[in-house]
Amino acid sequence: MNGNHEEVHMLAMAKGANMLLMFLLEIGVLISVGYWGFTLSTGWAVKLLAGIGAPVLFAVLWGLFAAGGGTNATYPLTGIARGLFEIAWFGGGALALYLAGAAAPAAILAVAFAVNAVLRLVWQQS
Repeated sequence: MNGNHEEVHMLAMAKGANMLLMFLLEIGVLISVGYWGFTLSTGWAVKLLAGIGAPVLFAVLWGLFAAGGGTNATYPLTGIARGLFEIAWFGGGALALYLAGAAAPAAILAVAFAVNAVLRLVWQQS
């Protein structure tokens, strides 16, 4: 019986770690699009606008459609719409890193999101 309790505890810890990863990925996307903006080969005004504006735009979109697994969103998406939004949002972060010349971090972000998303589906996490 003690072994079963330990398995339940380990699964709960893994689920908690997956939700922490989701939060870190969200922050990572905001950092990624900001980084992209500041790496543009244009004048400082455009760099500043893109470097600050892109994360603000992404944050607003997240808040409108996906915040808190949808529970804190203004217009929460569910099902396939939520999945497509996440793919576009996290994919946008990975694309921003790639366009900024950071292909390896872009790949890591994309793979980490994919693993996180699959685990959230399997474990029925928001």
